Amino acid sequence: MAKLTHLNAQGEAHMVDVGAKANSQREARAEAYVCMAAATLALITGGGHKKGDVLAVARIAGIQAAKKCADLIPLCHPLMLTHIKVALTPEPERSRVRIESCCKLVGQTGVEMEALTAASVAALTLYDMCKAVDKNMVITGARVLEKSGGKSGHYVADTEAHHD
Repeated sequence: MAKLTHLNAQGEAHMVDVGAKANSQREARAEAYVCMAAATLALITGGGHKKGDVLAVARIAGIQAAKKCADLIPLCHPLMLTHIKVALTPEPERSRVRIESCCKLVGQTGVEMEALTAASVAALTLYDMCKAVDKNMVITGARVLEKSGGKSGHYVADTEAHHD
């Protein structure tokens, strides 16, 4: 098993020194889901929510969150992201919204946390905007789908490991 990189020899948390690492093109994609009542999803997709365009607000929140990841996760490096995309896709057949994020940069450390933060905060924003009409919503399935770049190379999530 690999050792935890954010702990030093004494077991103390620290930020990893990436100064000697080479710059490379890095990308990560993540997803999350917000499960809800069919009527809630219909309200969102029909544009009838009194708070406005729920999906647009959640998308912007996700983008903002990726840019603020280092402020939220204590040991994350502040990164100069070159691309952030957050897509929210209603899935009426499963009574949920799927959120997928993608973050890119050229740098010395990966962007998995930024992608996860984008998807998670978009889900939280959707929840916040709809909680008055559906208190039984569930946020689920937050995970990294894929990452590329850096020494550890390309990773693609095992689709069999996803339980929703």
